[in-house]
Amino acid sequence: MKKQIITIAGLPGSGKSSTAKGVARALEYEHLSSGDFFRKLGIERGLSVEETNIVAEKQKDIDKIVDDWLVSLGQAKGHMVIDSRTAFHWIPDSFKVFLDVDQRVAIERTFQQIQKEGRGPSQAADSVNELLKNTLNRVENEKKRYQSLYGIDVFDKSQFDLVVDTGINNLETVIDIIVSAYKQWLS
Repeated sequence: MKKQIITIAGLPGSGKSSTAKGVARALEYEHLSSGDFFRKLGIERGLSVEETNIVAEKQKDIDKIVDDWLVSLGQAKGHMVIDSRTAFHWIPDSFKVFLDVDQRVAIERTFQQIQKEGRGPSQAADSVNELLKNTLNRVENEKKRYQSLYGIDVFDKSQFDLVVDTGINNLETVIDIIVSAYKQWLS
């Protein structure tokens, strides 16, 4: 049975959070983010996102806490949009979306956002190249960790119902594409 849940995954800087918030607003659904939840766990331990990712390789309880949270969302709720790398795995009857983007475009977008709005120490970088290096390390770490833990490649686009390129589409277009495809998927 299809759930009225949309899970949105993608590379760092692909626009997961902005897109998920916009889709949730358009559908009048709740928005939740495993990244925010993960960052909160890291902050509680005095760690940045990168440090939390490294620690999570050895301390499996961090991923277990996030996984259990995602599973509980899939069992207990509906009418929500979740931005998360692994929610598609934990909520298999959700509408699964992958946001694709050229990594250089994503990094430049993220760096501009950091310069404009500021970010916590988890995304601190003095240059686009430094942010690119940090992000590529994070992607490799997550890819290796999720493959080891669950036997899944969170960046394999074939696992998703819809793949949208956020590099060639603006945010409003991406939201419209997802909402339209989701409504069609539900019917």
